[in-house]
Amino acid sequence: MKKIELEIVAISHTATQSSNYALVLGETEGVRRLPIVIGGFEAQAIAVAMERMSPPRPLTHDLMCSTLETFGIELQEVIISNLLDGIFYARLVCTQNGEVVEIDSRTSDALALAVRVGCPIYSYEFILEAAGVVLETPEIEEEDGRVEVRSGRKEPSLSQLDVEELKSRLENALQEENYEFAALIRDEISRKGG
Repeated sequence: MKKIELEIVAISHTATQSSNYALVLGETEGVRRLPIVIGGFEAQAIAVAMERMSPPRPLTHDLMCSTLETFGIELQEVIISNLLDGIFYARLVCTQNGEVVEIDSRTSDALALAVRVGCPIYSYEFILEAAGVVLETPEIEEEDGRVEVRSGRKEPSLSQLDVEELKSRLENALQEENYEFAALIRDEISRKGG
């Protein structure tokens, strides 16, 4: 089966389950998004790695990465390999001494490890067909420091906004489930040190 590469686009609270989060993966060469519901601890583990934070003590996934490294095991890729009854399944594809080994994993744990080691994330067409969505996003075109939004009105460029305004817009984008635009805003907040 042909693998489709994905990347993490956003993490946000779910509207229906307050203790859970929606992790949104997007095709690296496509427009489909794959939302996966994960728990709060798992979302935190992924967010900590994405933001390159260093907790005072290693988290469980940091320990796992150290263990793999200690025993000479390299995580090559993560594959979201199946979807049964609304539950995603994943595999860690590892190499040790030239031998490839696949290990079953919870999807959230596999993604937390992938972010830490920087390995690619893949899935298959049948999973994207079954659970993927295409989200409408604003058309964004930079011109003279301003952004042209699909509505036709001019908005200030994200780079021109202060951190508080960016955080407000991020909250709105997440409430509207506009995860791609939210990711752009999050990146701008990070660039400004917010």
